[in-house]
Order: sequence, then C-alpha cells, then structure tokens
Amino acid sequence: MQPETAHTRLVAGLGAAPYVLLAVAAGLALLTGDLTAGQRIAVLVLSVLAAGWMVVLRRPSCTGTARGAVLYLAGLIALVTALGLLSPWFAGFYAFTGYLDSWRLLRGRWRIAGVTVTAAAAVTGYFGGLPGPDPAVISSYVLVIVAIVVLVVLFSLSGDMINEQSVRRQQMVDQLAATNAKLEETMRENAGLQAQLLLQAREAGVTDERRRLAREIHDTLAQGLAGIITQVQAAAKAKDDPETWQRHLDNAAQLARDGLAEARRSVHAVGPAELETARLPEALSEVVRRWEGLHGVPAAFATTGTARPLHPEVEVTLLRVCQEALANVAKHARASRVGVTVSYMDDVVTLDVRDDGAGFVPGTQGGGFGMTSMRQRVTRLAGGLEVESEPGGGTAVSASVPAMEPR
Repeated sequence: MQPETAHTRLVAGLGAAPYVLLAVAAGLALLTGDLTAGQRIAVLVLSVLAAGWMVVLRRPSCTGTARGAVLYLAGLIALVTALGLLSPWFAGFYAFTGYLDSWRLLRGRWRIAGVTVTAAAAVTGYFGGLPGPDPAVISSYVLVIVAIVVLVVLFSLSGDMINEQSVRRQQMVDQLAATNAKLEETMRENAGLQAQLLLQAREAGVTDERRRLAREIHDTLAQGLAGIITQVQAAAKAKDDPETWQRHLDNAAQLARDGLAEARRSVHAVGPAELETARLPEALSEVVRRWEGLHGVPAAFATTGTARPLHPEVEVTLLRVCQEALANVAKHARASRVGVTVSYMDDVVTLDVRDDGAGFVPGTQGGGFGMTSMRQRVTRLAGGLEVESEPGGGTAVSASVPAMEPR
C-alpha cells in the first residue's frame, strides 16, 4: 500500500468540503437564524436533499459527461438558491461548493458562466430575493455579483497555475528518480537517502506554499468580500440619501480594487502594498486610518520606543495581524473605540490591538481561520499571540515577535 501523500490528503479534503460547508451552514441557520417552525423544517428537508443530491450525482460516473455535469450543477445551484433564501448562512458557506464544482466540471467560458450563476444565487440569498425596481438596489446587486466572480475566477486561475507547477515538479522528480535508478548499483545507499530528501523537500515546499496561499486568500479574498458586502448593504439602506449611497458604493469599489491587487500580489508572493514605500509604523497608521474611514469607529494609532527597520517577514506578519484583528473588531465587537500600538523594544517588537466592544469568554469560542492564521504567522517567527477578553469588557490582541533586523 502506498503511503498517503499531501496530494491525496488534499483531494480527500476537497471531496469532503461540500458536506462540511453544508453542515456548518445548516447548523448556523438552525442555531442562530430567526426561523419559524416551518422554515426550520424546510432547512432540514432541503439540507438532506442537497446532501443526497451530491452523494448520488457528484460522483465521477455521473459528472464525467457534459450533460451529467450540467444536470448536477443545475440542481446544486437551485438548492443553493432555495437554502440561501431561507438563511444567508447557506449563501455564505454552501455556495462555495457551486464555485468549486463549476470550475472543476466545466471548461472554457462555461466555467465563468457557472461561477456567475452561482454568485447570483448566493447574492440573491444575501438580499433576501431578487432586487426590486430601485436602481440603487439593482446596482448594488450587480456590483456584488461582479466582485465575487472576478475574485473567484482570479483565485481559481492561480490554483490551476499552482497545480501545473506541481505537475512539472512531479515530472522533474520522476526524471531524477529514473536517473537515480541507473546509478543504484554503484550508489545504492546515497540514492535512497537522496530520494528521501527530495520527497521531504517537495512535500515541505508544497505544504508551506499552500499554507501561505491559504493565509493570503483569507487576508485578501475573505476580508475584501466581507467589506464589500457591508458597504453594499449600507448603500442599499441609504438609497434615499444620494451622497451617502454614493460614498458606500465608492468604498465597495475601492475594496474590490484593493482586494484584486492584493490577490495578484499574493499569487506572486509579493509583500503588501502598504510596505513598499513606507516603514511599518507609517503602514500601520494608514491601515488604521482607512479602517476608521470605512467603519466610522474612532481608531487611534501610537508608536512606543524607537522605530527602526525590521526584517520584511516581521513587518509583513505584524501588518497582517493588525488587519485581521481590525477585521474581527468590525465583524464581532460592536466597539465604539479602537486603539493600535506598536512597541519597539531591544529584542522584541509588539503589536497591540484593543477595543471596548462586546468581548467574549476566552476558550469558549473555537475561533475561525483568521485567529489560526494570525497564530501561524506569529509562531513561524518564534513569536507569541495572546488574546485577553471578557463579556462587556472589550478585547485585546497582542502579538510579540523577535525584532530581527534586515539582512
């Protein structure tokens, strides 16, 4: 039996992902949604139907033909639409199955068509139905669909590129294995060691790249989409105030442009734009200023100690931690004030993000990928991440990393 590789684990994870997303969405809808008894029954029935639809028709034997793939996707998108109208949690989680399977099963321009129809179904769920005749609501509806399609297509293309690179790497490994086989009689011990080192290096490189892309996708795609949806919903509520409506739409468009630019930079492993022309304190100050402008919550930034250039990896880590912590404040805290401080000490540099929001009991919440991403970034640099909070007492996130200087 061949040992399980990182690739096989990834394939198995992707196969289980739709069922996990469906279960998470159904659980959140039933636990947090304000649903009637009839709606709860509808959620359960449609969720079971969706799971059965995927079990029966998502198999390669059914989706191997164009007709089978279209039939499966049509039913899947119809279920996404029906469930999304019952609860927006399905539009936020289960709709990702439509994006993944449209790109996986269709070819050429039909991929974009499948992603677009899925995005329309998800946004219809977010809006609670099709938009009315109001031009402001219609433009908001279309803008969100376009933003989702652009970002999904971009990251799908980047995933294809990474897969092609993996295939080329595998071909190179196979060629090296063939060469080592010819030298086995004279270098048997060295050949075995070399093959093991090559395999470990390849798996470590692929795993590290996947983790990096996962963190960057979360910090760009997820945060950008959340910000766009918030601004578009605010614009829809302000349709009677043209100035406020336009400001929210401008903010949504800017978030979409920024997210697209950051996504491209992430694919090519380029650092954040904020650090290209500014030092860390100036970059953090700009992030805080823009966050304050988007969310209307007073946010203060301060620097203690003597600021000095740090290793790029350190500066990128602290910047991303700050962005994720502020995103969590916007989503959960309902704060009236926020403070961000970066402290330079002899051997460490510390970033503190504090708010006076709702808070929570540490240890009672599992934390999403955002908290995991922050902790992974900090621990990669032999640093530490601490979270202090209590109900009604706000939250403080503190990240400390070694103050490594540029090489």
